[in-house]
Amino acid sequence: MQYLYYIQQALIWIITIYWVYQLIISLCSFIKLKDKPKVIDKNHKFVAIIPAHNEESVVGSLIESLKKQNYPKELYDIYVIADNCTDNTEKIAKDLGANVFVRKEKEKTKQTKGFALQTFLNELLSNKKMDYDAFCVFDADNIVDENFLKAMNSHLCQGEDVVQGYRDIKNPTDSWISAGYAIFYWMMNRFYHLARYNAGLSPLINGTGFMVKFDVIRTTGWNTNTLTEDIEFSLKRIIQGQKLGWATDAIVYDEQPVKFKPSWSQRSRWTIGHLQCLQEYTGDLAKAAIKNKTLMNFDGLLYIVGTAPMFVVTLLLLLSNALIYLGKEMTTMEFIINILKYVIPTFFLPIFTAIIIMIIDKKPIKKMWKGLVMYPVFLGSWLVINFKCLFKRDTTWEKIEHVRNVEIDEVSESVDKEDKSAKVKKLKN
Repeated sequence: MQYLYYIQQALIWIITIYWVYQLIISLCSFIKLKDKPKVIDKNHKFVAIIPAHNEESVVGSLIESLKKQNYPKELYDIYVIADNCTDNTEKIAKDLGANVFVRKEKEKTKQTKGFALQTFLNELLSNKKMDYDAFCVFDADNIVDENFLKAMNSHLCQGEDVVQGYRDIKNPTDSWISAGYAIFYWMMNRFYHLARYNAGLSPLINGTGFMVKFDVIRTTGWNTNTLTEDIEFSLKRIIQGQKLGWATDAIVYDEQPVKFKPSWSQRSRWTIGHLQCLQEYTGDLAKAAIKNKTLMNFDGLLYIVGTAPMFVVTLLLLLSNALIYLGKEMTTMEFIINILKYVIPTFFLPIFTAIIIMIIDKKPIKKMWKGLVMYPVFLGSWLVINFKCLFKRDTTWEKIEHVRNVEIDEVSESVDKEDKSAKVKKLKN
């Protein structure tokens, strides 16, 4: 039993050090930095890429929002990858003036967004007349703020070649599920991406609304193989010692599931993708951290270690507490307190953290009350997904249906109303 106690204490120290580190880095999100100086002053040429599989319900709104960009129209093109489509996605895209790249892939394992990007980008790079400086990737259900390309151009001028935009939600109040996603992304935007950007570390590509300079992939192409091509691409860059950028003012609005079943499927896919990256890149991340001896490389290693390995460590700690208690080496009160030390920070502290973020970033707290109340359930279901994926992993891509057709003007009007309301309250106070 003495050995079990030593194991328990070691696990406590591992978890404590890990989360203290995360807390310290998170505080960097409150640092205000001056804009980086420009290394070049020009308007770059972009290609906006939209991988789409049967997205006739939503792709039109995205194309319309891209056509309204506050950026010279001759300096960007819109391409829709009609990926094994059997609906009117291709027709709608063409009717709205977008270019369409039709992809037919019979192999099930390659019917993914990552392989769709790989095929299209390799095709584009093989064209000697291709004159784009950078590409931006959007999911078909997105809508994009009018200043997105302008903001990304500024970051290119500052010398940043891979930049993640601010991923917001276009349907945060549709259900407690979509609200859970919104809360999660709002906290990730500030406490992970912005915090690391301010600290001189590396944010991560986050699925959609990101920009990559073509020079980055000109020799290698877009080469990803996991279900989370965004995380995989980010980890490869970190292994190479390259930081990714972050653009708070390049906003993209994403649709999230409103029902539990598609949410379960989507988050399972993300978890499996992380497990694939864990298996494929942990060794290289560790070698890079040892070789380069930078906090940026170490932080990248901690990201992947903080997924399944830290989850397993936490489960082992809970199990060790249970065994010590059953061995009558711990009182009932001590056992309850030890369990609460896990339950409260994991399930209830994030509610108060989310409220703080929503106040700072001027998010609609009153409309989100159901999401806040149910957020522990949202997080708890994710832990169950993590546990399930440790033993059962289905790597087949399962499409998430997108039906929430919101125009960019609707989102802009809502944001303007909230800003005006906040200003009025400030004046009254």
